Amino acid sequence: ADLEERWRLPRLEEPGPGDTAHWTAALERLLGSPNLCSRRWIWQQYDYQVRTNTVVVPGADAAVLRVPGSRKGIALAVDGNGRLAWLDPDRGARLIVAEAARNVACTGARPLGLTNCLNFASPERPETMWAFSAVIDGMAEAARALGTPVTGGNVSFYNETMGRGVYPTPVVGMLGVIDDLEKVVTPGFKAEGDALVLLGAPAAGLAGSEYLKVVHGLVRGRPPLVDLDLERRLIDLLVEAAAAGLLRSAHDLSDGGAAVALAEACFAAEPGAAGAEVALPEAGSAAEVLFGEGPSRVLVSTAPGDLQRLLDLAGRLARPGAVIGAAGGGRLRIRIGGALAVDAEVQRLHRPWSEAMARWMA
Repeated sequence: ADLEERWRLPRLEEPGPGDTAHWTAALERLLGSPNLCSRRWIWQQYDYQVRTNTVVVPGADAAVLRVPGSRKGIALAVDGNGRLAWLDPDRGARLIVAEAARNVACTGARPLGLTNCLNFASPERPETMWAFSAVIDGMAEAARALGTPVTGGNVSFYNETMGRGVYPTPVVGMLGVIDDLEKVVTPGFKAEGDALVLLGAPAAGLAGSEYLKVVHGLVRGRPPLVDLDLERRLIDLLVEAAAAGLLRSAHDLSDGGAAVALAEACFAAEPGAAGAEVALPEAGSAAEVLFGEGPSRVLVSTAPGDLQRLLDLAGRLARPGAVIGAAGGGRLRIRIGGALAVDAEVQRLHRPWSEAMARWMA
């Protein structure tokens, strides 16, 4: 009965996609939230160059380190979403493993193995041990399907304050290898006019989403059951497309959905490429289209001359890609079904994202 109540999504009274002020403000609020804002305030305080072997610094989908004496690199990503595991520990664990593998693959690296830290409340509570067992089952199933064996990890119980436990939170550290560091892919757009393409699953929902938590104060809905076969094929696509030089950028769509991923790709863009003009497929409410979260989705950019080759490869290895727009222009404009939902200068969106962590930690 408790799970059924958690899974029941409320009816949200929200405007349509044409209310640009409303949805732009919602995006700004999400970008300044603790789970989505820039972590630069943290990682700039330590030596992240690792004896100058860091090729891709923190802040991307995964960090990349060179292997001295070779052309190879190691990609590393850490992911964990306690909301998803609280709503459904088995499905949540699968989603976390899949996201970590996808983040590694966004650099062009092949995910090869994982470690974990499993964080739970008191094991003396039956519901804690039930969630613990379900998380292990889900993590194992995803690891087998993606070919990423669990090489080690640890368990942390009794994470409680005044009798109130933390969400069951499996944290996954994923490692991958890229054969040629010259082919490393990063999240930021590279050139004005590059085509923007959504790869993988076409739609997402609000269950367990950052939007639902930040804007409505709710942790509700049943997380989707990740299609692990599609996830594996999407990883194959990213690795092969990167090796062929077809990707100018790649960024996982997870927390915050498509709108947040587009903004983050603008923040990391090369000079002149910041901004995007985008039309998202009308698949659900405006909130679902902009901020819906789900597995097996990646935003990539490619040179116009490589677009057809990328689409052909996507159709062969995963699912047909959807061309959604082009990079550049200095503003982020997102349309849904012809209606302008988001319209803001990239600099305006960057401010809450870049300043929030220092404010939260003050």
